[in-house]
Amino acid sequence: MLTPLEWEALHLSLLVSITAVLGSLPPGLLIAWLLARKQFRGKLLLDGLVHLPLVLPPVAVGYLLLLFLGRHGWLGGWLYRSLGLSFVFSWKGAALASAVMAFPLLVRSVRLSFESIDRGTEAAAASLGAAPHDIFLTVTLPLALPGILAGMILAFARSLGEFGATITFAANIPDETRTLPLALYGVLQSADGDRAALRLCLLSVALALVTLVASDALARRLDRRLRG
Repeated sequence: MLTPLEWEALHLSLLVSITAVLGSLPPGLLIAWLLARKQFRGKLLLDGLVHLPLVLPPVAVGYLLLLFLGRHGWLGGWLYRSLGLSFVFSWKGAALASAVMAFPLLVRSVRLSFESIDRGTEAAAASLGAAPHDIFLTVTLPLALPGILAGMILAFARSLGEFGATITFAANIPDETRTLPLALYGVLQSADGDRAALRLCLLSVALALVTLVASDALARRLDRRLRG
């Protein structure tokens, strides 16, 4: 049986990770397609910005989010004053921080998938009169689906383990932003938290293993269906 703390952390981790993946998927597809298929001025800069969270300390990413999207930030101040929308100190902020940290993994996987598609298949569809958007939806996306799925799984797994950017931008608030990594950090600060920390650690390992095994099985099934 899970304790109330463990249920809370598990629920918030799943909520934050799923929201982060779904929210980052549309811009991830667009940017991956641009980087894979288009040549334009500033492409190297865009590629560098996309991958910046991989090399920056997560705390630095969280601090930049706080400067930009905090209630007194450049964009966050306007959103809060005009729309009453605030990301800091909420699960939405935790999801945003997780999405930013996982975004490079999603884009890289999808980009490689787009680059591996035989352009002749798309050309054949165009020669039959298919419009560009029809080619993308009916040819390109289905062929890239294994890579898209892999990118989503990588982003989900990265979001599950996100700590530094989340605690800096969204803080560690019970029932709001206290995901599994933050709950584990919290119990480690107490003198008698060893048992609770071990249980949270084992729960994190179990969740990660289930995610990886399920994603591998789904990817294999999808690959067989595409090949068949």
